[in-house]
Amino acid sequence: MKRVWTVSVVIRSPDPVIPFISTLPNCPCIAFWLLHSELKGAKNESHLSINCRVVKDRRRRRRRRREMKFKAFLTDNGVHLLEKRFLPALDKMGRVCHLYLTRDHAIFLHNLLNGDGVQCIAQFRKEALFDDYRISSQNDDRIAFVIDLGLLHRALRSSVSISLEGPTGGSAASNRLQIKLVKKLPSNSRQPMPFLTFETKGYKSAVVQDVPISKPLSRADVMELQSALDMAQDLPQTLVQVPDLLQLQNFVDRLKHVGDLLNVSITQYGDLHLQVSTTLITVGAEFQKLRVIGVRVEAPAGDGGASAQSRTEMAKQRGEALSVQVSMKHFAKSLQCHLTKPDSAFYGIAAQGGCLTVIFQFFIPGTRQTDKSISLHCRLPVLDTGSS
Repeated sequence: MKRVWTVSVVIRSPDPVIPFISTLPNCPCIAFWLLHSELKGAKNESHLSINCRVVKDRRRRRRRRREMKFKAFLTDNGVHLLEKRFLPALDKMGRVCHLYLTRDHAIFLHNLLNGDGVQCIAQFRKEALFDDYRISSQNDDRIAFVIDLGLLHRALRSSVSISLEGPTGGSAASNRLQIKLVKKLPSNSRQPMPFLTFETKGYKSAVVQDVPISKPLSRADVMELQSALDMAQDLPQTLVQVPDLLQLQNFVDRLKHVGDLLNVSITQYGDLHLQVSTTLITVGAEFQKLRVIGVRVEAPAGDGGASAQSRTEMAKQRGEALSVQVSMKHFAKSLQCHLTKPDSAFYGIAAQGGCLTVIFQFFIPGTRQTDKSISLHCRLPVLDTGSS
């Protein structure tokens, strides 16, 4: 970095104070020599006071201070959450996603910048995954890039296996798994490329795993991603709880062979109705009296003898239900989130039938209290909107 030498000279004498400032790009010795030449005729030279200091370019220093940096240590809980639960599930949602890092959160985002496919948002507070979390960038300390989840999962597994070589089973501070953002020059390349790097030390060996990532998003792209994330946080007015995801998944596995389109209806009194129709057959299932969060009404007393389809149609006519049609493939894919081991799931339909939302709930281990450090939800695009 170029340095600027500023030399200030003040003559302390009965004469008026004579300031002299010279800014030179070279060695300060030259500045002193020039000063001596300028002031060699001055009186009371013994009272001459010379102060020399180095002034760095402020803009360059500020820019260097705010350049893109990320470094943290994965905790044991963070390793378990990512390796055993979330990365396998997120990889089922799509091989590639955005990883969005902020001051307080790490967020995995699928299909948020395009409307094609299932949108999946897995958000973690930094304390849930990391220790000694450090991040800085010119985008308000926000960094986002595209990453291959398969490569990320493989690098994490390899790093964990090396760290377990330690004599204390990987629990020592020296065996901690560090993750950071770096630039490296790949072989046969003239341009440095960004990587997400894992570093760990085992008892007999050390390993560095480099996961290639895309070029970090620009400020405009980060703002667009943040805007899409804010929009995706809107919740439906009515949510119904499906406590047994395995039962629902088994049913959907059978429906996949019947048709490609799934009709989903949700009532405000806790009924979830799923139906697949073809020209030859109609197959459906109804989950009744589910827990309701949000707008809720009492179930009408006179509908007990009607069929599930008839009750749903009457509820829609009363404004107490919404129906949408989604891709069977998308619905089945969203159920892959059961690999994250949620404690329950909630289904809801956005206002005006904009999308089908699935929210997964996680409890603090050993309690029935929601773990607010972890959130996961999916938004399924709607193919056709039923009457409301």
